[in-house]
Amino acid sequence: MTILDERLGRPDRAYPSAHIAGTNGKGSTAAFLESILRRAGFRTGLYTSPHLERINERIRIAGEEISDDVFAEIFTRIHHLIEELLATGKLRAHPTYFECLTAMAFEAFARARVDFAVFEVGLGGRLDSTNVIIPAVTLITPIDFDHENFLGHSIREIAGEKAGILKPGVPVVVSPERTEARELILRRAAELGCPVVETETAFRVEHQSSEDGCERALVTEFASFRQFGVAPRLAGRFQLQNALTAAAAARVLAAHGFRIPDEAVSEGIAAAEWSGRLEKVHSQPDVYLDGAHNPAAARELAAFWSQNFAGRKIRLVYGALREKAVDEIAGLLFPRAAEVVFTEPRTTRAISAAQLAEITAHHAQRFAIVPDAEEAFERVLAEAAPRDAIFVTGSLYLVGQIRRFWKNRTGVLAP
Repeated sequence: MTILDERLGRPDRAYPSAHIAGTNGKGSTAAFLESILRRAGFRTGLYTSPHLERINERIRIAGEEISDDVFAEIFTRIHHLIEELLATGKLRAHPTYFECLTAMAFEAFARARVDFAVFEVGLGGRLDSTNVIIPAVTLITPIDFDHENFLGHSIREIAGEKAGILKPGVPVVVSPERTEARELILRRAAELGCPVVETETAFRVEHQSSEDGCERALVTEFASFRQFGVAPRLAGRFQLQNALTAAAAARVLAAHGFRIPDEAVSEGIAAAEWSGRLEKVHSQPDVYLDGAHNPAAARELAAFWSQNFAGRKIRLVYGALREKAVDEIAGLLFPRAAEVVFTEPRTTRAISAAQLAEITAHHAQRFAIVPDAEEAFERVLAEAAPRDAIFVTGSLYLVGQIRRFWKNRTGVLAP
């Protein structure tokens, strides 16, 4: 990645940036921080993964997806540079799909003359292709088990990979973490001389309420005793914590000379959008799309049900990838659902609906196997009563597929 980046002229050094790693919440946190910066008047770049419907989603400038024409133009340039580097022996192998997209984001943001870019790590952190940047601030969102075959089988090992994005002297904002993850991150930060801001000790939540599944809070910043409102439109209690992590990063940037008014923090959090994570797309029955694909995310989804759907019938459309901890996830979700319909995301990495049922159906009260995801969704929708709640979950691939189907089916995507 470094060789390709250097051949491009290090476009990632043309603008300041933030770098975000973690197991869950890093995409939402990136969306919150980008929205805060845009409200503060910055021309922003946002690089995230994976995409739900279109690859253009991964590269956004000033809140808008990169256009097809610009995407094609930058892709062509980078393709030619890669061919040149391979022909001259400067590259031994072709860069990966993700490395190419990362290089494209670097270049796109430089061409667009962004004032600030926010980069979400793709996998892990230490070896991720985004880790060639020198950010103005790094953020670590909650760390839990996922991608163990790549990142390790203990929280300490996984945290070590995530903490690999820390850079000497660069401030790091840390979300509430498990003890072993927190200790490792703080030790690594001390070794590198990174100032640390922990979200838990930066803010105190004075009053908190919930409205249609979205959290509302009055928050006091300990350092200044200033109070501000936090009202994300993204559903789930965990989104309040993600919003505060982004707010803490904004405060760090403000302390280092970036002009970010107080109102930009509250307004940016309220305006942030992030599709496919407890996204409500219909009412009567309520239909939610949620990409929960690891046990930690499943626990948050179960908590959302307990908080908002007590006494209501939950119908689940569930599909997953082969490498996921499906039995543990099923144990958290299936007993709470009146029905589980097993299906398959449209990807070669998907576990078959039949195999998924064989492994996990013992957790379900009632289940069916419908391999075609659109058919599975239509079946559940047809059988649901107005007070029921339908959740499509288990994989972002599945969520993206059903989101596209729903949009084409209705002509609009709104509750």
